[in-house]
Amino acid sequence: MRHRRLLSLWFPRLGAERVLRRRADPLERPFATVAGHRGAQLLDSVSAPAEALGLRIGQGLRDALAACPDLVTEARDPAAEEAFLSALGRWAEKFSPWIAEEPPDTLVLDVTGCTRLFGGEAALARQVTQEAADLGLSLGAGLADTPGAAWALAHHGADGGAAVLSGDAIDQEARATRSRAARRPPPGRGPAGAPWMRIAPPGGTREAVSGLPVAALRIDPATAAELSRLGLRRIGDLLDQPRAGLARRFGRPLVERLDQVTGMAPEPIRPIRRPERFAARMSLPDPIGLESDVMAAIDRLLAPFCARLRGAGQGVRRVRLELYRTDRSVLRSDVELARPGQDPGTLRPLVEMKVAGLDAGYGIDAVRIEALATEPVVPRQVAAPGGGAEAEPVADLIARLGARIGMDRITRQHPADSHIPEKGARILAAAWSDPARDWPAPPTPRPMMIWPPEPVAAHPEPAPPGRFRWRGRDLILAHAQGPERIAPEWWLDDPAWRTGTRDYWRVTCDSGDLLWLYYAHGGTLPAGWFCQGAFC
Repeated sequence: MRHRRLLSLWFPRLGAERVLRRRADPLERPFATVAGHRGAQLLDSVSAPAEALGLRIGQGLRDALAACPDLVTEARDPAAEEAFLSALGRWAEKFSPWIAEEPPDTLVLDVTGCTRLFGGEAALARQVTQEAADLGLSLGAGLADTPGAAWALAHHGADGGAAVLSGDAIDQEARATRSRAARRPPPGRGPAGAPWMRIAPPGGTREAVSGLPVAALRIDPATAAELSRLGLRRIGDLLDQPRAGLARRFGRPLVERLDQVTGMAPEPIRPIRRPERFAARMSLPDPIGLESDVMAAIDRLLAPFCARLRGAGQGVRRVRLELYRTDRSVLRSDVELARPGQDPGTLRPLVEMKVAGLDAGYGIDAVRIEALATEPVVPRQVAAPGGGAEAEPVADLIARLGARIGMDRITRQHPADSHIPEKGARILAAAWSDPARDWPAPPTPRPMMIWPPEPVAAHPEPAPPGRFRWRGRDLILAHAQGPERIAPEWWLDDPAWRTGTRDYWRVTCDSGDLLWLYYAHGGTLPAGWFCQGAFC
């Protein structure tokens, strides 16, 4: 029987080592990234030297600086960490085409049938750990028959137990890696950051995970703490326990995780389907700060950026501009288009609006643009009748307005299937809808302006009143046309229609006002006269 083989790659210091890899000079001092949590600054990721000094994730920044005054910190960048994990996923494609991301710091590879291409599982382990060390990354890796077991070995394999090591060859390679790291440490890493891998032989998953702590089951920390208080500290302590008793005491999630780690319950992995990415970047020899200099750099990027879009038959609907400042912070701004664009002349004025409001700080040393959303663009003959050329200026206007006030604030109306006057149109985003054509004609003329019903002081009779008071004015009826009876939607409980059936009249006053009045026959609310619109 052929066993499925899953490889889990855990990068425990991904946030800190992502920053350290970008430094031109090696940083020997302890380093950590910091994130805000409920008004406090906490360590989010620490380097190997910082961890060796006792600093830990979740520790307060003040306590960390008190324990280690030489600590160097930088604000966490979640978007950059997510992009870095995706980049590591592309690196891992050399080992398997079936890769899933488990943010924020784990990759899962299905290496079934792939290990023979590398000379076996031990040789694959050597190559993975060696390349991780060359990249300056800490790595915990686990290889097993199930995703849960691979995750447990990667995250908790260093805790000891019955986890099966990768063999003498891998141990020798790990010692050689530590020796090389000691002689020539990568930036921010020392011997403590050497990668490791644990391999469970095919069919030996149960024995491999038995000695791991119960936290390796990916259960709630409170459940793991309660199990530990009862003396059930290892996965092996739970494997022989009755499932019914565990489910009653700790809930179904614990039993499901046990079955997943041993292969008794399926646990599918969702591989990444990587779309084609369109981006362009420029690193500057000296920092810049003037708007004209930034736009000059963007002009040099837009030409190849749009050329790639045209070559792929794609148009961009959302563009992200990234300006990298010398203080290692990143300014990001998104631009949305009303129609797919692939022309620098269309993108440039929209990007220029965003550049005008950005603070360059001490200078910008890199500029990057990326397409966040694209759509296929089909070539069309715009000069032909009905080709749609008249819509291009409107789309450009919508994009310019959207860059200033927000694309969601620009709307257009489309006809709706309802006999209720105020529901005769629906509002759509102008950037994501075409102009409405062939509006259905109403049974009777409708006013140009419609507002929520306003009470009218008049005699409570169905016939149009000769005199009435509305908005503080006394008006005299000159002519009335109607009625048009409209009944409420009986299948809906609309508070605005609790006055029952309405008789609408087109009323002309001697003052020249053309109003749309209706008489409500009464329902759960009293009957009476109301004004809901005005004709031009």
